Amino acid sequence: MRCLVICLFPFVLADEEFDELCFEFGLELDEITSEKEIISREQGDNKAVGASDIILYKIDVPANRYDLLCLEGLVRGLQVFKNKLDAPRYRRVRPVSGEPQKLIITKETAAVRPYAVAAVLRDITFTQERYDSFIELQEKLHQNICRKRSLVAIGTHDLDTISGPFTYTAKPPGDICFQPLNQTKEYTATQLMSLYKSDNHLKHYLPIIEDKPVYPIIYDSNGVVLSMPPIINGNHSRITLKTKNVFIECTATDVTKAKIVLDMMVTMFCEYCSQPFTVEEAEVVYPDGKTCIYPELAYRKEKLSSDFINRKVGINESTERIAQLLTRMCLLSQATGVGDEIEVEIPPTRSDVIHACDIMEDAAIAYGFNNITRTTPRTYTVANQFPINKLTELLRQDLAAAGFTEALNFALCSQEDIADRLGKKISETRAAHISNPKTAEFQVARTTLLPGLLKTIAANRKMPLPLKLFEVSDVVLKDETKDVGARNSRRFCAVYYNKSPGFEVIHGLLDRTMQLLEVKPARGEGYHIQAADDSTFFPGRCAEIFVRGKSVGRLGVLHPDVINRFELTMPCSALEMDIEPFL
Repeated sequence: MRCLVICLFPFVLADEEFDELCFEFGLELDEITSEKEIISREQGDNKAVGASDIILYKIDVPANRYDLLCLEGLVRGLQVFKNKLDAPRYRRVRPVSGEPQKLIITKETAAVRPYAVAAVLRDITFTQERYDSFIELQEKLHQNICRKRSLVAIGTHDLDTISGPFTYTAKPPGDICFQPLNQTKEYTATQLMSLYKSDNHLKHYLPIIEDKPVYPIIYDSNGVVLSMPPIINGNHSRITLKTKNVFIECTATDVTKAKIVLDMMVTMFCEYCSQPFTVEEAEVVYPDGKTCIYPELAYRKEKLSSDFINRKVGINESTERIAQLLTRMCLLSQATGVGDEIEVEIPPTRSDVIHACDIMEDAAIAYGFNNITRTTPRTYTVANQFPINKLTELLRQDLAAAGFTEALNFALCSQEDIADRLGKKISETRAAHISNPKTAEFQVARTTLLPGLLKTIAANRKMPLPLKLFEVSDVVLKDETKDVGARNSRRFCAVYYNKSPGFEVIHGLLDRTMQLLEVKPARGEGYHIQAADDSTFFPGRCAEIFVRGKSVGRLGVLHPDVINRFELTMPCSALEMDIEPFL
Protein backbone atom coordinates (compact mmCIF):
# COMPACT_ATOMS: atom_id res chain seq x y z
CA MET A 1 0.00 0.00 0.00
CA ARG A 2 1.03 3.63 -0.55
CA CYS A 3 -0.11 6.53 1.61
CA LEU A 4 -1.20 9.72 -0.17
CA VAL A 5 -1.50 12.98 1.77
CA ILE A 6 -3.90 15.56 0.30
CA CYS A 7 -5.40 18.82 1.50
CA LEU A 8 -7.97 19.82 -1.14
CA PHE A 9 -11.08 18.34 -2.80
CA PRO A 10 -13.63 19.87 -5.15
CA PHE A 11 -16.45 18.23 -3.18
CA VAL A 12 -18.17 19.83 -0.21
CA LEU A 13 -18.41 16.80 2.06
CA ALA A 14 -18.40 16.15 5.76
CA ASP A 15 -15.53 13.99 6.98
CA GLU A 16 -17.87 11.04 7.52
CA GLU A 17 -19.25 11.39 3.99
CA PHE A 18 -15.75 11.57 2.51
CA ASP A 19 -14.72 8.49 4.50
CA GLU A 20 -17.72 6.65 3.06
CA LEU A 21 -16.88 7.86 -0.47
CA CYS A 22 -13.33 6.52 -0.18
CA PHE A 23 -14.64 3.15 0.98
CA GLU A 24 -17.10 3.01 -1.92
CA PHE A 25 -14.22 3.72 -4.31
CA GLY A 26 -12.11 0.90 -2.86
CA LEU A 27 -9.85 3.14 -0.76
CA GLU A 28 -9.45 3.72 2.95
CA LEU A 29 -9.32 7.09 4.70
CA ASP A 30 -6.57 6.36 7.18
CA GLU A 31 -6.48 9.58 9.19
CA ILE A 32 -7.59 13.23 9.23
CA THR A 33 -4.83 15.31 10.75
CA SER A 34 -2.57 18.33 10.20
CA GLU A 35 1.15 18.98 9.91
CA LYS A 36 1.13 20.55 13.35
CA GLU A 37 -0.61 17.55 14.90
CA ILE A 38 1.79 15.10 13.25
CA ILE A 39 4.89 16.96 14.50
CA SER A 40 3.39 17.36 17.97
CA ARG A 41 2.64 13.64 18.18
CA GLU A 42 6.04 12.50 16.90
CA GLN A 43 8.41 15.18 18.29
CA GLY A 44 6.52 17.00 21.01
CA ASP A 45 4.55 20.25 21.31
CA ASN A 46 7.65 22.45 21.35
CA LYS A 47 8.70 21.31 17.88
CA ALA A 48 5.20 21.91 16.51
CA VAL A 49 5.19 25.66 17.17
CA GLY A 50 4.62 27.52 13.89
CA ALA A 51 3.64 24.40 11.90
CA SER A 52 0.68 24.51 9.52
CA ASP A 53 -2.86 23.85 10.76
CA ILE A 54 -4.18 22.98 7.28
CA ILE A 55 -6.24 19.78 7.37
CA LEU A 56 -4.58 16.77 5.75
CA TYR A 57 -6.37 13.63 4.63
CA LYS A 58 -4.22 10.48 4.68
CA ILE A 59 -5.56 7.91 2.24
CA ASP A 60 -4.32 4.35 1.69
CA VAL A 61 -4.08 3.64 -2.03
CA PRO A 62 -3.52 0.17 -3.59
CA ALA A 63 0.10 -0.12 -4.70
CA ASN A 64 -0.83 -0.94 -8.32
CA ARG A 65 -3.09 2.11 -8.78
CA TYR A 66 -0.38 4.52 -9.92
CA ASP A 67 -3.09 6.87 -11.26
CA LEU A 68 -4.25 7.56 -7.69
CA LEU A 69 -0.85 8.55 -6.30
CA CYS A 70 -1.38 12.27 -6.87
CA LEU A 71 -4.20 14.68 -6.09
CA GLU A 72 -5.02 15.21 -9.76
CA GLY A 73 -5.57 11.52 -10.51
CA LEU A 74 -7.46 10.85 -7.29
CA VAL A 75 -9.84 13.78 -7.72
CA ARG A 76 -10.40 12.91 -11.39
CA GLY A 77 -11.16 9.30 -10.48
CA LEU A 78 -13.62 10.30 -7.74
CA GLN A 79 -15.40 12.79 -10.01
CA VAL A 80 -15.87 10.14 -12.69
CA PHE A 81 -17.02 7.68 -10.02
CA LYS A 82 -19.67 10.17 -8.79
CA ASN A 83 -20.81 10.84 -12.40
CA LYS A 84 -19.74 14.49 -12.11
CA LEU A 85 -17.25 14.16 -14.97
CA ASP A 86 -16.74 11.99 -18.03
CA ALA A 87 -13.43 10.14 -18.17
CA PRO A 88 -11.07 12.32 -20.25
CA ARG A 89 -9.68 11.17 -23.57
CA TYR A 90 -5.89 11.51 -23.68
CA ARG A 91 -4.36 12.39 -27.06
CA ARG A 92 -0.82 12.40 -28.39
CA VAL A 93 -0.24 15.31 -30.76
CA ARG A 94 2.55 16.54 -33.02
CA PRO A 95 4.14 19.95 -32.39
CA VAL A 96 2.20 22.87 -33.83
CA SER A 97 5.35 23.97 -35.65
CA GLY A 98 8.58 22.15 -36.40
CA GLU A 99 9.63 18.58 -35.78
CA PRO A 100 9.10 16.59 -32.55
CA GLN A 101 11.84 16.65 -29.93
CA LYS A 102 14.30 13.83 -30.52
CA LEU A 103 16.22 11.71 -27.99
CA ILE A 104 19.08 9.72 -29.52
CA ILE A 105 20.35 6.67 -27.59
CA THR A 106 23.94 5.55 -28.18
CA LYS A 107 25.23 1.99 -27.95
CA GLU A 108 27.30 2.80 -24.83
CA THR A 109 24.13 2.85 -22.69
CA ALA A 110 23.71 -0.93 -23.15
CA ALA A 111 26.23 -1.48 -20.34
CA VAL A 112 24.19 0.39 -17.74
CA ARG A 113 20.61 1.56 -18.64
CA PRO A 114 19.73 0.69 -22.24
CA TYR A 115 16.22 2.15 -22.58
CA ALA A 116 14.72 5.63 -22.63
CA VAL A 117 11.35 7.23 -23.41
CA ALA A 118 10.37 10.90 -23.64
CA ALA A 119 7.46 13.34 -24.05
CA VAL A 120 6.66 17.05 -23.83
CA LEU A 121 3.99 18.88 -21.82
CA ARG A 122 3.46 21.99 -23.96
CA ASP A 123 2.22 25.34 -22.62
CA ILE A 124 1.56 24.08 -19.09
CA THR A 125 0.60 26.39 -16.23
CA PHE A 126 2.07 25.68 -12.79
CA THR A 127 0.90 27.01 -9.44
CA GLN A 128 2.70 26.21 -6.21
CA GLU A 129 0.22 23.40 -5.44
CA ARG A 130 0.49 21.91 -8.94
CA TYR A 131 4.29 22.15 -8.88
CA ASP A 132 4.48 20.42 -5.49
CA SER A 133 2.14 17.67 -6.68
CA PHE A 134 4.22 17.22 -9.86
CA ILE A 135 7.41 16.69 -7.84
CA GLU A 136 5.68 14.45 -5.28
CA LEU A 137 4.29 12.16 -7.98
CA GLN A 138 7.80 11.63 -9.36
CA GLU A 139 9.02 10.62 -5.93
CA LYS A 140 6.09 8.28 -5.29
CA LEU A 141 6.61 6.58 -8.66
CA HIS A 142 10.34 6.29 -7.92
CA GLN A 143 9.59 4.47 -4.68
CA ASN A 144 6.84 2.30 -6.19
CA ILE A 145 6.92 0.97 -9.75
CA CYS A 146 10.46 2.32 -10.34
CA ARG A 147 11.75 0.23 -7.42
CA LYS A 148 13.79 3.07 -5.93
CA ARG A 149 15.03 4.15 -9.38
CA SER A 150 16.64 0.78 -10.09
CA LEU A 151 14.16 0.05 -12.91
CA VAL A 152 13.22 3.56 -14.04
CA ALA A 153 14.47 7.07 -13.29
CA ILE A 154 12.40 10.16 -14.19
CA GLY A 155 13.93 13.45 -15.33
CA THR A 156 11.89 16.64 -15.87
CA HIS A 157 13.37 19.71 -17.58
CA ASP A 158 12.43 23.23 -18.65
CA LEU A 159 12.41 22.80 -22.43
CA ASP A 160 12.91 26.54 -23.03
CA THR A 161 16.39 26.41 -21.39
CA ILE A 162 17.69 23.58 -23.59
CA SER A 163 17.65 22.66 -27.27
CA GLY A 164 17.24 19.34 -29.02
CA PRO A 165 18.06 16.88 -30.35
CA PHE A 166 19.12 15.28 -27.08
CA THR A 167 21.72 12.52 -26.73
CA TYR A 168 21.50 9.75 -24.15
CA THR A 169 24.92 8.13 -23.80
CA ALA A 170 27.27 6.68 -21.18
CA LYS A 171 30.78 7.87 -20.28
CA PRO A 172 33.48 7.09 -17.71
CA PRO A 173 32.72 9.07 -14.53
CA GLY A 174 35.89 11.12 -14.87
CA ASP A 175 34.71 12.45 -18.25
CA ILE A 176 31.39 13.77 -16.93
CA CYS A 177 31.29 17.28 -15.47
CA PHE A 178 28.27 19.50 -14.81
CA GLN A 179 26.46 21.61 -12.20
CA PRO A 180 23.95 19.35 -10.43
CA LEU A 181 20.56 20.43 -9.12
CA ASN A 182 20.71 22.87 -6.18
CA GLN A 183 24.52 23.17 -6.31
CA THR A 184 26.55 26.32 -7.08
CA LYS A 185 29.52 24.81 -8.93
CA GLU A 186 30.40 22.02 -11.33
CA TYR A 187 31.45 18.53 -10.21
CA THR A 188 32.73 15.47 -11.99
CA ALA A 189 30.62 12.34 -11.65
CA THR A 190 33.29 10.84 -9.36
CA GLN A 191 33.13 13.90 -7.09
CA LEU A 192 29.32 13.74 -7.07
CA MET A 193 29.39 10.15 -5.83
CA SER A 194 31.54 11.26 -2.88
CA LEU A 195 29.40 14.35 -2.29
CA TYR A 196 26.11 12.44 -2.16
CA LYS A 197 27.32 9.66 0.14
CA SER A 198 26.31 11.93 3.02
CA ASP A 199 23.01 13.02 1.42
CA ASN A 200 20.15 11.28 3.22
CA HIS A 201 17.94 11.35 0.12
CA LEU A 202 20.33 10.51 -2.72
CA LYS A 203 22.80 8.14 -1.04
CA HIS A 204 20.36 5.23 -1.44
CA TYR A 205 20.56 5.46 -5.25
CA LEU A 206 24.36 5.58 -5.61
CA PRO A 207 24.87 1.77 -5.59
CA ILE A 208 22.76 1.47 -8.77
CA ILE A 209 25.61 2.77 -10.95
CA GLU A 210 28.69 3.47 -8.78
CA ASP A 211 30.35 0.14 -9.66
CA LYS A 212 29.70 0.53 -13.40
CA PRO A 213 32.59 1.41 -15.75
CA VAL A 214 30.43 4.08 -17.39
CA TYR A 215 27.66 6.35 -16.07
CA PRO A 216 24.53 7.30 -18.07
CA ILE A 217 24.30 10.95 -19.08
CA ILE A 218 21.92 13.06 -21.20
CA TYR A 219 23.13 16.09 -23.21
CA ASP A 220 21.33 18.62 -25.35
CA SER A 221 22.61 19.74 -28.77
CA ASN A 222 24.85 22.37 -27.13
CA GLY A 223 26.50 19.90 -24.75
CA VAL A 224 24.46 21.04 -21.72
CA VAL A 225 23.87 18.20 -19.25
CA LEU A 226 20.20 17.51 -18.57
CA SER A 227 20.69 14.73 -16.07
CA MET A 228 22.87 11.88 -14.85
CA PRO A 229 20.23 9.20 -14.24
CA PRO A 230 19.31 7.74 -11.85
CA ILE A 231 21.13 10.10 -9.46
CA ILE A 232 20.54 13.79 -10.19
CA ASN A 233 19.32 16.31 -12.78
CA GLY A 234 21.38 19.24 -14.01
CA ASN A 235 20.73 22.64 -12.47
CA HIS A 236 20.59 24.35 -15.89
CA SER A 237 17.27 22.79 -16.95
CA ARG A 238 15.49 22.80 -13.59
CA ILE A 239 11.75 23.48 -13.72
CA THR A 240 10.20 26.39 -11.80
CA LEU A 241 6.75 27.91 -11.38
CA LYS A 242 7.44 29.98 -14.51
CA THR A 243 8.19 26.92 -16.66
CA LYS A 244 5.78 26.66 -19.61
CA ASN A 245 7.14 23.67 -21.53
CA VAL A 246 8.34 20.52 -19.75
CA PHE A 247 10.53 17.88 -21.38
CA ILE A 248 10.13 14.54 -19.55
CA GLU A 249 12.62 11.69 -20.04
CA CYS A 250 12.64 8.30 -18.35
CA THR A 251 15.72 6.08 -18.53
CA ALA A 252 15.27 2.44 -17.61
CA THR A 253 16.42 -1.14 -17.45
CA ASP A 254 12.82 -2.23 -18.13
CA VAL A 255 11.20 -0.51 -21.11
CA THR A 256 7.67 -1.66 -20.19
CA LYS A 257 7.92 0.00 -16.78
CA ALA A 258 9.36 3.12 -18.42
CA LYS A 259 6.33 3.41 -20.76
CA ILE A 260 3.94 3.08 -17.81
CA VAL A 261 5.79 5.71 -15.77
CA LEU A 262 5.87 8.18 -18.67
CA ASP A 263 2.14 7.64 -19.34
CA MET A 264 1.37 8.30 -15.67
CA MET A 265 3.42 11.52 -15.53
CA VAL A 266 1.87 13.06 -18.65
CA THR A 267 -1.75 11.93 -18.14
CA MET A 268 -1.88 13.23 -14.58
CA PHE A 269 -0.72 16.75 -15.48
CA CYS A 270 -1.70 17.32 -19.12
CA GLU A 271 -4.99 18.81 -17.90
CA TYR A 272 -2.98 21.95 -17.02
CA CYS A 273 -1.80 22.42 -20.63
CA SER A 274 -3.41 25.06 -22.87
CA GLN A 275 -5.00 22.15 -24.75
CA PRO A 276 -6.14 19.94 -21.85
CA PHE A 277 -5.43 16.22 -22.02
CA THR A 278 -3.04 16.49 -24.99
CA VAL A 279 0.62 15.47 -24.86
CA GLU A 280 3.24 16.42 -27.42
CA GLU A 281 5.06 13.42 -28.83
CA ALA A 282 8.82 12.87 -28.88
CA GLU A 283 10.99 10.61 -31.01
CA VAL A 284 13.43 8.14 -29.46
CA VAL A 285 16.11 6.76 -31.79
CA TYR A 286 17.73 3.50 -30.65
CA PRO A 287 21.34 2.48 -31.49
CA ASP A 288 20.12 0.10 -34.22
CA GLY A 289 18.38 2.97 -36.00
CA LYS A 290 14.86 2.04 -34.89
CA THR A 291 12.66 5.05 -34.11
CA CYS A 292 9.84 4.94 -31.54
CA ILE A 293 7.25 7.61 -30.82
CA TYR A 294 6.35 8.29 -27.17
CA PRO A 295 4.24 8.52 -25.11
CA GLU A 296 2.22 5.58 -26.35
CA LEU A 297 -1.02 6.56 -24.53
CA ALA A 298 -2.38 3.26 -25.79
CA TYR A 299 -6.07 2.44 -25.43
CA ARG A 300 -6.96 -1.23 -25.74
CA LYS A 301 -10.26 -3.07 -25.77
CA GLU A 302 -11.25 -6.23 -23.94
CA LYS A 303 -14.42 -8.26 -24.26
CA LEU A 304 -16.09 -10.29 -21.53
CA SER A 305 -19.55 -11.46 -20.60
CA SER A 306 -21.82 -9.99 -17.97
CA ASP A 307 -22.49 -13.56 -16.83
CA PHE A 308 -18.79 -13.90 -15.92
CA ILE A 309 -18.96 -10.79 -13.74
CA ASN A 310 -22.28 -11.77 -12.17
CA ARG A 311 -21.00 -15.23 -11.25
CA LYS A 312 -17.67 -14.06 -9.88
CA VAL A 313 -19.04 -11.16 -7.86
CA GLY A 314 -22.24 -12.88 -6.74
CA ILE A 315 -24.75 -10.43 -8.20
CA ASN A 316 -27.45 -10.50 -10.88
CA GLU A 317 -27.26 -7.33 -12.96
CA SER A 318 -28.09 -6.63 -16.60
CA THR A 319 -25.40 -6.21 -19.24
CA GLU A 320 -26.18 -2.49 -19.57
CA ARG A 321 -26.01 -1.96 -15.81
CA ILE A 322 -22.61 -3.64 -15.56
CA ALA A 323 -21.33 -1.50 -18.45
CA GLN A 324 -22.45 1.59 -16.49
CA LEU A 325 -20.66 0.37 -13.37
CA LEU A 326 -17.39 -0.15 -15.27
CA THR A 327 -17.66 3.28 -16.90
CA ARG A 328 -17.78 4.82 -13.42
CA MET A 329 -14.34 3.23 -12.80
CA CYS A 330 -12.86 5.06 -15.85
CA LEU A 331 -13.28 1.91 -17.97
CA LEU A 332 -15.52 3.11 -20.81
CA SER A 333 -17.82 0.16 -21.51
CA GLN A 334 -20.81 -0.71 -23.65
CA ALA A 335 -22.91 -3.74 -24.52
CA THR A 336 -22.00 -5.06 -27.99
CA GLY A 337 -25.44 -6.55 -28.60
CA VAL A 338 -23.95 -10.00 -29.09
CA GLY A 339 -25.51 -11.99 -26.29
CA ASP A 340 -24.35 -10.63 -22.94
CA GLU A 341 -20.96 -9.45 -24.26
CA ILE A 342 -19.45 -6.21 -22.95
CA GLU A 343 -16.66 -4.27 -24.69
CA VAL A 344 -14.39 -2.51 -22.21
CA GLU A 345 -11.86 0.15 -23.18
CA ILE A 346 -8.74 0.25 -20.97
CA PRO A 347 -7.21 3.75 -20.82
CA PRO A 348 -3.44 4.38 -20.52
CA THR A 349 -3.92 5.37 -16.86
CA ARG A 350 -5.06 1.85 -15.92
CA SER A 351 -1.91 -0.25 -16.35
CA ASP A 352 -3.16 -2.35 -13.41
CA VAL A 353 -5.87 -3.92 -15.62
CA ILE A 354 -4.21 -7.02 -17.04
CA HIS A 355 -6.88 -9.73 -16.96
CA ALA A 356 -10.67 -10.09 -17.03
CA CYS A 357 -10.50 -10.61 -13.26
CA ASP A 358 -9.21 -7.04 -12.85
CA ILE A 359 -12.26 -5.75 -14.74
CA MET A 360 -14.51 -7.93 -12.59
CA GLU A 361 -12.93 -6.44 -9.46
CA ASP A 362 -13.70 -2.90 -10.63
CA ALA A 363 -17.30 -3.91 -11.34
CA ALA A 364 -17.55 -5.24 -7.76
CA ILE A 365 -16.12 -1.98 -6.35
CA ALA A 366 -18.55 0.14 -8.36
CA TYR A 367 -21.49 -2.07 -7.33
CA GLY A 368 -20.46 -1.74 -3.69
CA PHE A 369 -19.16 -4.57 -1.56
CA ASN A 370 -21.74 -3.78 1.10
CA ASN A 371 -24.49 -4.18 -1.51
CA ILE A 372 -23.57 -7.75 -2.41
CA THR A 373 -26.13 -10.09 -0.88
CA ARG A 374 -24.68 -12.54 1.62
CA THR A 375 -25.35 -16.13 0.61
CA THR A 376 -24.60 -19.49 2.13
CA PRO A 377 -21.85 -21.35 0.22
CA ARG A 378 -23.16 -24.26 -1.83
CA THR A 379 -20.32 -26.48 -0.65
CA TYR A 380 -19.57 -27.00 3.03
CA THR A 381 -16.00 -27.75 4.01
CA VAL A 382 -14.52 -28.32 7.45
CA ALA A 383 -11.00 -27.08 8.05
CA ASN A 384 -8.48 -29.55 9.41
CA GLN A 385 -4.78 -29.60 10.18
CA PHE A 386 -2.39 -31.21 7.76
CA PRO A 387 -1.42 -34.58 9.23
CA ILE A 388 2.28 -33.65 9.19
CA ASN A 389 1.57 -30.45 11.15
CA LYS A 390 -0.62 -32.28 13.66
CA LEU A 391 2.13 -34.85 14.23
CA THR A 392 4.68 -32.05 14.58
CA GLU A 393 2.65 -30.26 17.25
CA LEU A 394 2.10 -33.43 19.27
CA LEU A 395 5.79 -34.31 19.04
CA ARG A 396 6.90 -30.85 20.15
CA GLN A 397 4.86 -31.04 23.34
CA ASP A 398 6.25 -34.40 24.38
CA LEU A 399 9.85 -33.51 23.50
CA ALA A 400 9.55 -30.43 25.70
CA ALA A 401 8.12 -32.64 28.45
CA ALA A 402 11.24 -34.80 28.11
CA GLY A 403 13.36 -31.87 29.26
CA PHE A 404 14.49 -30.47 25.92
CA THR A 405 14.10 -26.82 24.90
CA GLU A 406 12.77 -26.00 21.45
CA ALA A 407 14.73 -23.75 19.09
CA LEU A 408 13.58 -22.14 15.83
CA ASN A 409 16.26 -21.24 13.28
CA PHE A 410 16.37 -19.68 9.82
CA ALA A 411 15.55 -21.90 6.86
CA LEU A 412 18.45 -20.29 4.96
CA CYS A 413 22.09 -20.64 5.95
CA SER A 414 25.60 -20.41 4.52
CA GLN A 415 27.22 -23.10 2.36
CA GLU A 416 29.85 -23.47 5.05
CA ASP A 417 27.25 -24.36 7.71
CA ILE A 418 25.88 -27.41 5.89
CA ALA A 419 29.13 -28.53 4.26
CA ASP A 420 32.61 -27.55 5.50
CA ARG A 421 31.67 -27.22 9.17
CA LEU A 422 30.05 -30.67 9.13
CA GLY A 423 33.00 -32.23 7.31
CA LYS A 424 31.13 -32.66 4.03
CA LYS A 425 31.41 -31.36 0.47
CA ILE A 426 28.76 -28.94 -0.76
CA SER A 427 28.21 -31.12 -3.87
CA GLU A 428 27.08 -33.99 -1.61
CA THR A 429 24.39 -32.01 0.18
CA ARG A 430 21.69 -31.70 -2.54
CA ALA A 431 21.26 -28.08 -1.46
CA ALA A 432 19.09 -25.53 -3.26
CA HIS A 433 21.23 -22.42 -3.81
CA ILE A 434 20.07 -18.79 -3.72
CA SER A 435 21.07 -17.18 -7.03
CA ASN A 436 21.66 -13.68 -5.61
CA PRO A 437 22.26 -13.96 -1.84
CA LYS A 438 22.38 -10.64 0.00
CA THR A 439 24.66 -11.95 2.76
CA ALA A 440 27.01 -14.87 3.28
CA GLU A 441 24.71 -16.14 6.03
CA PHE A 442 21.86 -16.83 3.59
CA GLN A 443 23.36 -18.63 0.58
CA VAL A 444 21.45 -21.93 0.53
CA ALA A 445 18.31 -23.54 1.90
CA ARG A 446 19.32 -25.77 4.81
CA THR A 447 19.55 -29.50 4.18
CA THR A 448 19.93 -30.37 7.86
CA LEU A 449 18.74 -28.87 11.15
CA LEU A 450 21.97 -29.67 13.02
CA PRO A 451 24.01 -26.51 12.17
CA GLY A 452 21.22 -24.24 13.41
CA LEU A 453 21.09 -25.97 16.79
CA LEU A 454 24.89 -25.92 17.14
CA LYS A 455 24.95 -22.18 16.38
CA THR A 456 22.19 -21.69 18.96
CA ILE A 457 24.33 -23.48 21.56
CA ALA A 458 27.36 -21.37 20.55
CA ALA A 459 25.31 -18.22 21.20
CA ASN A 460 24.24 -19.54 24.63
CA ARG A 461 27.50 -21.03 25.94
CA LYS A 462 27.22 -19.04 29.16
CA MET A 463 24.00 -20.80 30.11
CA PRO A 464 24.20 -23.55 32.77
CA LEU A 465 25.04 -27.04 31.52
CA PRO A 466 23.70 -29.32 30.20
CA LEU A 467 22.13 -27.67 27.16
CA LYS A 468 19.41 -29.84 25.63
CA LEU A 469 17.83 -28.43 22.47
CA PHE A 470 15.53 -29.74 19.75
CA GLU A 471 13.88 -28.48 16.58
CA VAL A 472 11.12 -29.94 14.41
CA SER A 473 11.05 -28.12 11.09
CA ASP A 474 11.54 -28.37 7.34
CA VAL A 475 14.69 -28.79 5.30
CA VAL A 476 14.87 -28.36 1.52
CA LEU A 477 16.35 -31.02 -0.74
CA LYS A 478 16.83 -31.08 -4.50
CA ASP A 479 14.41 -33.49 -6.18
CA GLU A 480 14.25 -33.74 -9.95
CA THR A 481 10.87 -35.50 -9.75
CA LYS A 482 9.19 -32.33 -8.45
CA ASP A 483 7.98 -29.58 -10.75
CA VAL A 484 10.07 -26.98 -8.91
CA GLY A 485 13.15 -29.21 -8.68
CA ALA A 486 13.13 -29.40 -4.87
CA ARG A 487 10.97 -30.60 -1.99
CA ASN A 488 10.47 -29.90 1.71
CA SER A 489 11.14 -32.64 4.23
CA ARG A 490 10.01 -32.43 7.88
CA ARG A 491 12.88 -33.31 10.22
CA PHE A 492 13.37 -33.75 13.95
CA CYS A 493 16.77 -32.87 15.42
CA ALA A 494 18.01 -32.87 19.01
CA VAL A 495 21.41 -32.12 20.59
CA TYR A 496 22.87 -32.72 24.06
CA TYR A 497 25.81 -30.50 25.11
CA ASN A 498 27.65 -31.21 28.38
CA LYS A 499 31.02 -32.11 29.90
CA SER A 500 30.41 -35.69 28.78
CA PRO A 501 29.00 -36.70 25.38
CA GLY A 502 25.75 -38.06 26.83
CA PHE A 503 25.11 -40.52 24.01
CA GLU A 504 22.80 -42.43 26.33
CA VAL A 505 20.63 -39.30 26.72
CA ILE A 506 20.16 -38.94 22.97
CA HIS A 507 19.61 -42.69 22.60
CA GLY A 508 16.99 -42.51 25.35
CA LEU A 509 15.27 -39.61 23.55
CA LEU A 510 15.15 -41.74 20.38
CA ASP A 511 13.52 -44.59 22.31
CA ARG A 512 11.00 -42.19 23.85
CA THR A 513 10.20 -40.69 20.43
CA MET A 514 9.63 -44.14 18.94
CA GLN A 515 7.41 -45.00 21.89
CA LEU A 516 5.32 -41.90 21.18
CA LEU A 517 5.15 -42.84 17.50
CA GLU A 518 4.09 -46.37 18.48
CA VAL A 519 7.01 -48.07 16.75
CA LYS A 520 8.40 -51.08 18.63
CA PRO A 521 12.14 -51.83 18.99
CA ALA A 522 12.50 -54.72 16.57
CA ARG A 523 13.91 -55.49 13.16
CA GLY A 524 11.50 -55.80 10.28
CA GLU A 525 8.29 -54.01 11.31
CA GLY A 526 9.88 -52.05 14.16
CA TYR A 527 12.98 -49.87 14.51
CA HIS A 528 16.61 -50.58 15.20
CA ILE A 529 19.96 -48.80 15.01
CA GLN A 530 23.01 -50.00 13.14
CA ALA A 531 26.65 -48.83 13.18
CA ALA A 532 27.47 -46.35 10.41
CA ASP A 533 30.26 -44.07 9.18
CA ASP A 534 29.61 -40.36 8.84
CA SER A 535 32.22 -37.58 8.72
CA THR A 536 30.05 -35.41 10.99
CA PHE A 537 30.25 -37.94 13.84
CA PHE A 538 33.16 -39.45 15.81
CA PRO A 539 34.39 -42.72 14.25
CA GLY A 540 32.75 -45.68 15.95
CA ARG A 541 30.24 -43.43 17.71
CA CYS A 542 27.63 -43.12 14.96
CA ALA A 543 24.53 -45.20 14.27
CA GLU A 544 21.94 -45.20 11.50
CA ILE A 545 18.25 -45.41 12.41
CA PHE A 546 16.12 -47.90 10.49
CA VAL A 547 12.32 -48.04 10.65
CA ARG A 548 10.57 -50.94 8.91
CA GLY A 549 13.80 -51.59 7.03
CA LYS A 550 14.20 -48.02 5.76
CA SER A 551 16.85 -45.53 6.93
CA VAL A 552 15.26 -42.43 8.48
CA GLY A 553 18.17 -40.71 10.23
CA ARG A 554 21.33 -40.91 12.33
CA LEU A 555 22.50 -40.32 15.88
CA GLY A 556 25.85 -40.28 17.58
CA VAL A 557 28.66 -38.25 19.17
CA LEU A 558 29.81 -35.32 17.05
CA HIS A 559 33.37 -35.26 15.73
CA PRO A 560 35.69 -32.92 17.71
CA ASP A 561 36.54 -31.03 14.50
CA VAL A 562 32.84 -30.29 13.94
CA ILE A 563 32.50 -29.07 17.51
CA ASN A 564 35.52 -26.77 17.10
CA ARG A 565 34.26 -25.33 13.82
CA PHE A 566 31.12 -24.16 15.61
CA GLU A 567 33.29 -22.58 18.36
CA LEU A 568 32.17 -25.06 21.02
CA THR A 569 34.44 -26.56 23.70
CA MET A 570 32.41 -29.44 25.19
CA PRO A 571 31.43 -32.85 23.78
CA CYS A 572 28.09 -33.02 22.04
CA SER A 573 25.81 -35.82 20.85
CA ALA A 574 23.06 -35.37 18.29
CA LEU A 575 20.07 -37.07 16.68
CA GLU A 576 18.41 -36.14 13.39
CA MET A 577 15.67 -38.06 11.64
CA ASP A 578 12.90 -37.69 9.06
CA ILE A 579 9.41 -37.86 10.62
CA GLU A 580 7.36 -38.03 7.42
CA PRO A 581 7.60 -41.86 7.19
CA PHE A 582 5.60 -42.06 10.45
CA LEU A 583 2.46 -40.48 9.00
